[in-house]
Amino acid sequence: MRALLLALALLALVAGCGGDDEQPSGGSGCETVGAPDKRDAPTLKPPSGTLDPSKTYALVFETSCGSFTVGLNLTVAPEATASLVHLAREGFYDDTVFHRIVPGFVIQGGDPTQSGQGEPGYATLDVPPPSVRYTKGTVAMAKSGFEPAGTAGSQFFVVTAEDAGLPPEYAVVGEVTDGLDVVERIGLLGDANEQPTQPVVVRTVTVTET
Repeated sequence: MRALLLALALLALVAGCGGDDEQPSGGSGCETVGAPDKRDAPTLKPPSGTLDPSKTYALVFETSCGSFTVGLNLTVAPEATASLVHLAREGFYDDTVFHRIVPGFVIQGGDPTQSGQGEPGYATLDVPPPSVRYTKGTVAMAKSGFEPAGTAGSQFFVVTAEDAGLPPEYAVVGEVTDGLDVVERIGLLGDANEQPTQPVVVRTVTVTET
């Protein structure tokens, strides 16, 4: 399986411990929870077709630090957005963690194995336009350095920098439309090795469409 990278930096591995009872929120503003058990990523078939362009789709992330909503951009990444909705509806993202947190840069999740190498068994391709910028609140798909621009599996990142300064390599699937404060809160919980200083759990990802 491929090791997903951003800007040629190796992804940090998260130490997998689980089973702790939830504790009251601490100074981070997040619940103190144990990481869910690591599990093999299921091998899924890709969705058939893309999403209805006449509708508006969003993903609601319920996390141990609060909830945030990502409005999906079907125009710039029709394949990856369809895949995200498909994976969310399959429960792929439930009980996963943000396995990579780089303060002032990005938070990254979407891997049930918590290793930074998990994937759903297929990939999509949405080449981003050369003019794309990865600014605060942008949500894009992670990929390895040797894969073509716009390749996406299941792992995603949310930009916490004002401008991450990344090249146009990563499929942009949307932006945070609500709960950016939650994303910023999560973004503070990383150490010098890009590992979380405490588990941040994604309990559920719910799809809304209007």
